[in-house]
Amino acid sequence: MSVQSLQGLRILLADDHAAVRMGFRLLLEGAGAEVVGEADSGEKAVVAFAETRPELLMMDVSMPGIGGLGALERLLARHPEARVLMLSAHDDAQIPARALRAGATGYLSKRAQPQELLRAVATVARGQRYIDPEIAPALALAQFSGAQDPVAALTEKEFAVFLQLAQGRSVAEIAESHKLSPSTVGTHLYHIKQKLDVSNAAELALIAIRSGLIEV
Repeated sequence: MSVQSLQGLRILLADDHAAVRMGFRLLLEGAGAEVVGEADSGEKAVVAFAETRPELLMMDVSMPGIGGLGALERLLARHPEARVLMLSAHDDAQIPARALRAGATGYLSKRAQPQELLRAVATVARGQRYIDPEIAPALALAQFSGAQDPVAALTEKEFAVFLQLAQGRSVAEIAESHKLSPSTVGTHLYHIKQKLDVSNAAELALIAIRSGLIEV
């Protein structure tokens, strides 16, 4: 399968922006791929994957509900063979590192050129690991200097809850979307505050902004 031709490749798109999905669809179909479905949330992506059984899932990290990382974890628990290319508009190393550790086959910045996106899709479709060349140096550096980033101390579950809290979601909303009890989310919140040395949601949001995890 060449970079230019994705002939016959069945792809599922997951992004909460319809215009973005349309752009991806036009690019992918122009290269010969077949877009078998679309989803605008993490939960819908997991359901759509089971219904369409695509050869590749392209999924945005930042979506409503459980988000891309939560959906990735849930998806791979049910379909460990799934090939997933994660996309994000963020420049930090934390999210790609966690996505790859969680089992994503590849990671690409949304700012990548069209040819780079097609190259990433072709690589992941072959079952090979793909890391955006613009992110790779920072990702490698983070393996050695991760301790300097306070967010690196969070577990995967804590990190998922941290992102949701920083985006302004309540404990009850997070509990519902992640299918957890409010007390479990509360325990995660306690540990997050202890590890990051913060006392309220505003401070959590500030750390997320400084780390490049959410946009202002």
